[in-house]
Amino acid sequence: MKIALIGYGKMGKAIEKIAIAKGHEIVLRTNSQQPLEKEQLQQADVAIEFTGPETAYHNILKCFAANVPVVCGSTGWLDALPAVKAVCLEKHQAFLYASNFSIGVNIFFEVNKRLAELMSGQPQYNVVMEEIHHTQKKDAPSGTAITLAEQVMDKVIRKKIWVNEATEQPDELSIISKRIDPAPGTHIITYTSDIDDITISHTAHSREGFASGAVVAAEWLKDKKGIFSMKDVLSL
Repeated sequence: MKIALIGYGKMGKAIEKIAIAKGHEIVLRTNSQQPLEKEQLQQADVAIEFTGPETAYHNILKCFAANVPVVCGSTGWLDALPAVKAVCLEKHQAFLYASNFSIGVNIFFEVNKRLAELMSGQPQYNVVMEEIHHTQKKDAPSGTAITLAEQVMDKVIRKKIWVNEATEQPDELSIISKRIDPAPGTHIITYTSDIDDITISHTAHSREGFASGAVVAAEWLKDKKGIFSMKDVLSL
């Protein structure tokens, strides 16, 4: 499989290492400062986009214009996600977005949803979240933390909105963001009461889990049309 790497930072290089080890070919490596040329993109069977909130939207549209399926892991741009999905369907393209490509994290998402469902009828418990990442992480809270928070609020309806700070408001879900080196990523959800606490957490030991999942997603997306997620890739 021929892969275009859009975003050649630490994550892009980790993806490259795994992709090459699996026998794939990297036909394009570009960072956010380099223009994406249609002719270059068309050499690829699939593009993997890991840049940032300033460039992700336009990069995805350029992939669609080149008729190249795109796997996107950039965060901080999701206000434009509905527009991207509309273009994808209109142009009959393939798009897969995930706030986190780690297989372990995506299983953790399912655990989080189930626990939130169980706790929805237990108002004596307050729920709080904490996420820890390296100091070069551009956005806070992380895309993974936002996904987890939205899953909680979908089930625990007494929480109406998440806030990126400690809060005592009963309708607010607190997400505490910490930036510490080295820290590839930790997410902790705690339900606390006067009697006891229930905590679930996921800790990444390296970027390899995220990078490996992105390559698996790209392999799965090749030759497909439509809008997908890691739930589709992993049959969750």
